[in-house]
Amino acid sequence: MGNVFLIAEQKDGQVKRVSLEILSELTRQGVTTTTLVPGFGDMGQVAESLVNHGAHKVVVLEHEGLKQYNTEAYANAVFSYLSSQNPTAIITGATSHGKDFLPRVAAKFKAGLVADGISFQFSGDKVSVKKPVYAGKCSKSVEFSGGPAVFSVRPNVLPTQAANKSGSVEKVTADPGNVKAKIVSSVASQVKKVELTEADIIISGGRSLKSADNFKILADCAATLGAAVGASRAAVDAGYAPHDMQVGQTGKTVSPKLYIACGISGAIQHLAGMRTSKVIVAINKDPEAPIFQKSDYGIVGDLFEVVPLLTEELKRLKSQS
Repeated sequence: MGNVFLIAEQKDGQVKRVSLEILSELTRQGVTTTTLVPGFGDMGQVAESLVNHGAHKVVVLEHEGLKQYNTEAYANAVFSYLSSQNPTAIITGATSHGKDFLPRVAAKFKAGLVADGISFQFSGDKVSVKKPVYAGKCSKSVEFSGGPAVFSVRPNVLPTQAANKSGSVEKVTADPGNVKAKIVSSVASQVKKVELTEADIIISGGRSLKSADNFKILADCAATLGAAVGASRAAVDAGYAPHDMQVGQTGKTVSPKLYIACGISGAIQHLAGMRTSKVIVAINKDPEAPIFQKSDYGIVGDLFEVVPLLTEELKRLKSQS
């Protein structure tokens, strides 16, 4: 399989883990990959990390208009470069950025798109992708025929490991095209949080937390665990948490090693965003809550009592280690 391109995502000089996961899997399958990195500025550390995980060639698409993420600019720059490369596959992570610009790239190539895949397989000249459907109730495998195979892969579903290979790095002046909407300014959050899609451990709260202030209970536990804090749609709609914390069908899809659901009933829309977690722990005072049917461990109890006790016990164990 030739001309396979991975569009890597980076932030502040750090490659998103999902990009390294995809690259590691491509390397494991023996697929020679060219990795594109849209951006501007010093990309040395980014390129080195990608080469160390198996990138045969890293192409940095440089342009001042790519310094900050912009849907049109990214899609135009990627298509402008790839249109002359005869790609057989175009892959990226199923992150908020990937879900945003990849459909535009697929449309420009007049190709089909599979989003949010959980595994993929290259076999000869065939590419197949497995993805969840019906809010995760089942899955389907899709095989591409004709045109480039365009798909995104869910974070945290593939292992990652260094490949210790040597690869080349090339810088190319990108063409972001005529961008109709430009970012004038952006304000970063003053609160440093673990990114949900990158986290190994997530503790999430539902509407049962009753207020935004009560999310501090989860934040204290998360700080002890080194975890990210998430929320159900009900909690977000109630104004208890911002949308960037929402896990579920209309929020972020996550696959951490450990997912702790606190006061979350387990509606199918929420399960769609976290059911591929490796271990699921549910804390809910309703023994009939649907979340218990999907959890590996369940605690029937009041989260306002259970979570602080859990935090204290974790702190005690941590102090002894």
